[in-house]
Amino acid sequence: MGVISLCAHAVLPSFVAGKYPMRLGASMPKPTSELPVNTVLHGDCRQLLHELPKNSVDLIFADPPYNLQLKGDLWRPNLTHVDAVDDDWDKFKSLQEYDQFTRDWLQGCREVLKDTGTLWVIGSYHNIYRVGSILQDLGYWILNDVVWLKMNPMPNFRGTRFCNAHETMLWVKKSEKQSHYTFNYKSLKASNDDLQMRSDWHIPLCTGDERLKYHGEKAHATQKPEALLYRIMRACSNPGDIILDPFFGTGTTGAVAKRLRRNFIGIEREEHYVQLATERILNVEYPLVPDEMVPAPLDAPKLKIPFALLLEHGLLQMGAVLRLGRTEHFATVQEDATITSNGFRGSIHKVAAQCLNKPSCNGWEHWYYQNPQTGEYLVLDTLREQMRHQVEGVAVTPATEVPKTKKRVKVTK
Repeated sequence: MGVISLCAHAVLPSFVAGKYPMRLGASMPKPTSELPVNTVLHGDCRQLLHELPKNSVDLIFADPPYNLQLKGDLWRPNLTHVDAVDDDWDKFKSLQEYDQFTRDWLQGCREVLKDTGTLWVIGSYHNIYRVGSILQDLGYWILNDVVWLKMNPMPNFRGTRFCNAHETMLWVKKSEKQSHYTFNYKSLKASNDDLQMRSDWHIPLCTGDERLKYHGEKAHATQKPEALLYRIMRACSNPGDIILDPFFGTGTTGAVAKRLRRNFIGIEREEHYVQLATERILNVEYPLVPDEMVPAPLDAPKLKIPFALLLEHGLLQMGAVLRLGRTEHFATVQEDATITSNGFRGSIHKVAAQCLNKPSCNGWEHWYYQNPQTGEYLVLDTLREQMRHQVEGVAVTPATEVPKTKKRVKVTK
């Protein structure tokens, strides 16, 4: 197994050392484990995946061979040759051989994927339906199929079929029962003019300066646009996450991961692509904005605040009286952070549910506390938010002042 590490402390191989010196920066994610992060592994992913720790990566993007089964050369109407995908890595003796190949690498991916992780695989009509069937056979659960609509597709030069203007991506989780996975819904919506991100993505092919060249020719026949990986990573990962690409090619996944403060692991069988990918990623600039200036993602889970913290930090006193909305139910706060009402004692949630005769209830949103200065009753969630900001080190409004957006109710005892 060949290993090329792109960490700042690595000793680089001769073909890149000196010519492309590492650009050190504070914003590159630090390795979070003994995994070979920010590294290109040279070898067959079907073997190397089994050498990685199980349940260790957060997101997988796979762009496997499509098994295009091309017969002969392709020519344009002006008799110029079409540089199609005719590489050995895309050739299989039969559909059965391709299916076994697919089953092997998908099983390896399932082993290294965390129980909270997801996998994306891209393909065309040549292979995506076979891949989808095998995914389901192995226990994966399909969340979405996303259509990449190419804004500048290659024409069908023979005029015998529709112009093939899209590819299909399957986004899957590890199993049907998996309840937690990363999906940054709010961030995607905010970046899409406050509209839900749809499953049809209009993104142009990789062309121009983005397309890697080797001796004047395109270096890889199926290089994917960075915009595609950018959206996938923003949707399904967070800074510092580990992203695996078992068919690394010319390193698009690694280049985008570096820009977005993610760690990556690349696996590539062809040594030529390993070298091209390494040089490419070394030339990617680190993000200019320091980590401490990057705000938390919109979808980041809120810090859990137990009710007891309000008493421990003096935001609420033992013996304080709470009122249940606009009802006539009142409760008294006890020293152990339980509350009592109508002879019943328990958490703010259980007591509220008991009073309202409901199976469950969010006490934060139903109980109101009394502002000691104005006598006004304000929703208890106001204090929880203040406590959350205090723990996170964010300046907030004093406890006696509540933002106008918070629910409030005028009551008299």
